[in-house]
Amino acid sequence: MKLGLEQAAALAGGLLAASLVATSAASEPAPQRQAFFGDLHIHTMYSMDAFVWNLFATPDDAYRFAKGEAIVHRDGRTLRLRGPRLDFLAVTDHAEYLGLPGSLLDPASPFFEHPDKKRLLSATLSEVREELVLLKQEGSALLGPEVLGDAWRRSVAAAQRHNQPGEFTAFVGYEFTGVGHRNVIFKGEGPTSLPFSALDSERPEDLWSWLDGQSADGVEVLAIPHSGNLVNQLWWNAYGGGPVTLAQAEQRRRHEPLVEIYQQKGSSAAHPLLSPNDEWAGFSIRRHFREDERPWGVGAYWRRLLGQGMAFEERLGVNPHQLGAVGSSDSHYAAGTYDERDVNFGRSPQDRGSVFSKDLGGWEGFQTPIRASHVSGGLTGVWAEGNTRAALFEAMRRRETFATSGPRIRLRLFGGFGLAAQLADADDRVAAGYRRGLPMGQVLRRGGQGGGGAPSFFASALADPESGRLQRLQLVKGELESAGSEWLYRAAHAAPERVKGLAPVREYLESAGARVRERVYDLACSDGGRPDAATHRCPDNGAAVNLADCSVSADKGAGALQALWTDPDFDPERRSYYYLRALENPNCRWSTWEALRHGVPPNPDLPPAIQERAWSSPIWYSP
Repeated sequence: MKLGLEQAAALAGGLLAASLVATSAASEPAPQRQAFFGDLHIHTMYSMDAFVWNLFATPDDAYRFAKGEAIVHRDGRTLRLRGPRLDFLAVTDHAEYLGLPGSLLDPASPFFEHPDKKRLLSATLSEVREELVLLKQEGSALLGPEVLGDAWRRSVAAAQRHNQPGEFTAFVGYEFTGVGHRNVIFKGEGPTSLPFSALDSERPEDLWSWLDGQSADGVEVLAIPHSGNLVNQLWWNAYGGGPVTLAQAEQRRRHEPLVEIYQQKGSSAAHPLLSPNDEWAGFSIRRHFREDERPWGVGAYWRRLLGQGMAFEERLGVNPHQLGAVGSSDSHYAAGTYDERDVNFGRSPQDRGSVFSKDLGGWEGFQTPIRASHVSGGLTGVWAEGNTRAALFEAMRRRETFATSGPRIRLRLFGGFGLAAQLADADDRVAAGYRRGLPMGQVLRRGGQGGGGAPSFFASALADPESGRLQRLQLVKGELESAGSEWLYRAAHAAPERVKGLAPVREYLESAGARVRERVYDLACSDGGRPDAATHRCPDNGAAVNLADCSVSADKGAGALQALWTDPDFDPERRSYYYLRALENPNCRWSTWEALRHGVPPNPDLPPAIQERAWSSPIWYSP
């Protein structure tokens, strides 16, 4: 059942204040801040891999799509947002070989008739990579600064054309594709020189040094790592091959305040092997379908990183993994997918693994492709004073952000000592939360924000009027019990045989000494339910989805949920983090929607339903 905006506001009972339910594109500044939704990770034909996958859409097309306009893919499909337009977008094409396809296809380009053109345009993706290596060795002008510089200037110009302060924000950005991929987002127009890429160095610490130089020149910029679910912890522990120093930890913290925890390649929020006491940790986990394919890594999942960061802080006094949450699409079609009813990755339903080929006689013998474990893509929510580059960028830098799996669920989290008592009778808890506590992304310290005792939290969520109702509102807590000694360094440089499988990785990380105790508390339940005092869990509200037609329970769920909660298990001597998670009622997964449209049964290898959700950035406690 979908809710109109006015109906959702009525169900909320005014609990989130007027700023929360205002349309997100409002141009008037909001002192209490309002939620804006966008995508910080999308590709166009300027990315070599997207071009090889038959994409001929430009950055202008991506911004037009984000604004609600229709764009036409080369295969004839019309792509258009379902629901409201986005409030902001960053086109983040790969800096490596940036814009090379455009230079080969533009008759006005001096490289239009280049003799190496045919080699690249006729190659497959794997062959393109080989050809690029050869061309680099040969010193081809195609890979020179003239081509890359022209493409960068055109990308920046597109962002400038589409940026409309107060209405739509177009960020200048790109993707660094080294050891661990990062989207680099600029507050303004970015550098006049070429962006730093993996062709300069694949080491993240060299990127951070380049960002130091940009900051010294007055260019404000941040980097957002993504897809931690696809690699082991080695991806994150890139500190030059030795024990982490204070300077390295500070450098990383300076430039990476956020991490992308949800996108088309799956969730990087939590993993059931790392969080066995969390029934919802297995959401949208990237799968492998062949016996000879390596298991996906677990060391760089967000919740694991939050624990690692506290261990670093215990040893060094700095937390380099103080990471707020964002979600994005990572679409390579210049058009993000944020609704389960729409997908635009893969070339066909068969290629996506949602529809079998009748020539194969049904699902027997059908090789489910890896794309089948893709998801529809996520969104970033930002609490900011207005829809401008400056306001959104500052909100991202202070980590007042949240991630969603696609719906525009609005989350708010405030923390402080004694906050529950102070907000119990407040007419406007959002305003009081800002005055008397700290919002998501901040650090509570002993003796601050109202004194001692256990910290309290005001948590709230408002359902997306165009999506499902809310089932429960949860708070996830991680408490550092032991930081270990050089544990992260030893785990990062473990013998390869120790990190091949998922279970050995978990075993090794735990045996290295760091221990983080995780708890999940249901704070608010829909349909009159109350969390059990012993298990801290809401009763099941009975919401169901009919897989025959994807209809859902119309009488279950809430339009809004809220709670005032004080930590009953607080230890003032131990570092902790707290973040909010809101879950919708279940509905059909994209693969089920697609199978129904084609009149075939859903792929039995795939989950038929999905429980959409949102995650807030944490509030940390530091003694």
